[in-house]
Amino acid sequence: MNFQLVYGKMKILKLIGIWLVVALLTLSGCKDDEKKVVKTEPITFTKEGELTIYKAQSDSVIVKYNIEIAESDYETQTGLMYRESMELNQGMFFIFPDVVFHSFYMKNTKIPLDLIFIDEELKIASYKENAQPLDESSLSSEVPVQYVLELNAGQRKQYALEVGDRIEYIRM
Repeated sequence: MNFQLVYGKMKILKLIGIWLVVALLTLSGCKDDEKKVVKTEPITFTKEGELTIYKAQSDSVIVKYNIEIAESDYETQTGLMYRESMELNQGMFFIFPDVVFHSFYMKNTKIPLDLIFIDEELKIASYKENAQPLDESSLSSEVPVQYVLELNAGQRKQYALEVGDRIEYIRM
């Protein structure tokens, strides 16, 4: 048998083998994968403290809330995002390391909120009422603050919370 003929047949067989491997890999990659449904658990409230709001003029208790505390970067960036609801006696309390202007938005937040901006002396400095779900407009504190309390929309008006009212909070 001629060497060139044998070499040519081996080359053809090698090419056919490579083609078969490529075809099998391509076909296996094209098969329809079953769609995976990822079920996520709803994010639930975790009581981490209690917060009391007092009237500035009389020092009488206006209202008390159970609070979830946000102070890490991740917690302050996500806040109440992805939550379906919040009880009326609950709130998210943000603690920041510095007294500066703070801005929030409602991206991925599904419930309307009142934002209560609180200064370093634990007094209400400003507020934004009825922030709408999924709205990405900036909601600024308008003055430098160190704390923010997020409540269900309508709570500021219901309890007549005003600039100058003060808060106290305790961690659990």
